[in-house]
Amino acid sequence: MIAHTGLDQRDADRRAADRLLVRALRNGGVWTGALAVTSLVSVVAETALPAVLGKAVDAVLRGDDTATWAASAGLLIGIAMITDAVDDFAAGVSIARSTARLRHAVLRHVTAMGAPAVRRLVPGDLASRLVGNAAETGRAGPDVIWAVAGIVPALGGIVALALIDPWLCLTFLVGVPVLVLLMRAFVRDASDAAERYLKVQGELAGRLVDALAGARTIAAARTADAETRRVLAPLRDMHRHGVGMWRALGRINVQEALLLPLLEVAVLAVAGLELIRGRITPGEMLAAAQYVVLGAGLGQAVQSLARLTRSRAAAGRLAAVLNEAPAPAGAERLPPGPGRLEFRAVAVRAGGRQVFDRLDLVVPGGALVAVVGRSGSGKSMLAALAGRLADPDEGEVRLDGVPLVLLDPGELRRAVAYGFERPVLFGDTVADAIGSGAPEATADDVAASARAARADAFVRRLPRGYRTPLTAAPMSGGQAQRVGLARAFLQGRRVLILDDVAASLDTLTEHQITRVLTGPLADRTRIVVAHRASIAARADTVVWLDDGLRAMAPHHLLWNDPDYRAAFGADRADGSPDR
Repeated sequence: MIAHTGLDQRDADRRAADRLLVRALRNGGVWTGALAVTSLVSVVAETALPAVLGKAVDAVLRGDDTATWAASAGLLIGIAMITDAVDDFAAGVSIARSTARLRHAVLRHVTAMGAPAVRRLVPGDLASRLVGNAAETGRAGPDVIWAVAGIVPALGGIVALALIDPWLCLTFLVGVPVLVLLMRAFVRDASDAAERYLKVQGELAGRLVDALAGARTIAAARTADAETRRVLAPLRDMHRHGVGMWRALGRINVQEALLLPLLEVAVLAVAGLELIRGRITPGEMLAAAQYVVLGAGLGQAVQSLARLTRSRAAAGRLAAVLNEAPAPAGAERLPPGPGRLEFRAVAVRAGGRQVFDRLDLVVPGGALVAVVGRSGSGKSMLAALAGRLADPDEGEVRLDGVPLVLLDPGELRRAVAYGFERPVLFGDTVADAIGSGAPEATADDVAASARAARADAFVRRLPRGYRTPLTAAPMSGGQAQRVGLARAFLQGRRVLILDDVAASLDTLTEHQITRVLTGPLADRTRIVVAHRASIAARADTVVWLDDGLRAMAPHHLLWNDPDYRAAFGADRADGSPDR
């Protein structure tokens, strides 16, 4: 039963891959159609040429006028040359368009999946699928057309042999079933090897990205050699599966090299006997010799099939990402409101434990709220729920009366912004990194937001100021965090959520940014995950998490509780808050 289930899943995966190949073919647009037309014209010219040459030979032997047949042969050769040139150009554009659309589709889907689903994907493996596998899949359209274009002349050659003399066709057809069986076995073996190869390739990419992200830790621990061995360990399997693909290709090439010449010799021998008997002409003998070569061209389709097996394996890896369910999204808009957040009977389970169990909490609009608690109490989870970076298992979160799950994603992102302890900066320049997510922002808006985050001074000292490329703007952890804060200040129109952003900031910068939160940004709801009592002391109210919601009250009232002080690693004898 388990074996059948595994086979059924594998069949389902391959059907999904085939559907994506069809989609890739359509993605090529008009250029795929142009490629199909030019390939068809080339095939017709290639199939007609032996017959025309045969007629020209017979005309010479009979002493007839050969100008018409010679001109026809020249025209067919010219058509074949032109269509080959157009073929290459149309194929290149078709592959580029199809690959680009596949990458856009996968990237849009990944961003729509939501943070919890994306965390299930290994970044390096995902990059491998988005870059390498998308390019392999994008080749599907031309490869299908070329595979068909390789088969059609072969079929045309077989039909032409039948028209010249049925015995020629029957002689050739004796070996065709064997050739078809060989090609079927090749496709099966090559597909399995290609799937395994690409899977291991993705695993290696995932390990490499992890190692690059932890390069400083590896250097500090002096484990470079051990990490190199860990990252490159999949190479053994990659080599084995790669050799498997080449063996499958080499095996069928050897089999064809033995079978096809035997078929050609057999057909030509029969053609010679028919010529002696006077049943065919010398020109038809010449045409038959060339049509045998075309008929043997069935083997040339193997090269296209080899590429298609890789495309199919790559499409399967893309389809696995596209089959991941996106986060449910609504279409509602927010009414005017101050940014009031409501957590209604929220339950969240993570890591095998209950983080929240029927949490009920109201964050007043426009308030500065500090979220406090020991490690693992759910502070970051609460922050994630507030802006729908995570969804509750039960219950709902509302913003100004509208459930977040019903909000249009763009509307939600315009209303709620995040600042993180270790922000990831996007864009080509520093200005792009600050303005990402706020396309309507002007240069003055970007600079004003940077000043509020205390980033303007060091940004202006960069070689090209705000236009400095991110790759040429080395930043310390605190500087990168301030740029991330500037981005959050610019985006969050109703709610600003800061998840432990003071971790990399010095005391003075932290004090300055806290003044911004209580001054220019006081028009929006501000939720700050706090590990320092100084931040909680300046908040309007504190949400204290300890096995759920322990209390919601001002900092100075909670400070008298030793458990609350312990959340900051403090236990002052005088009970005075740290300000």
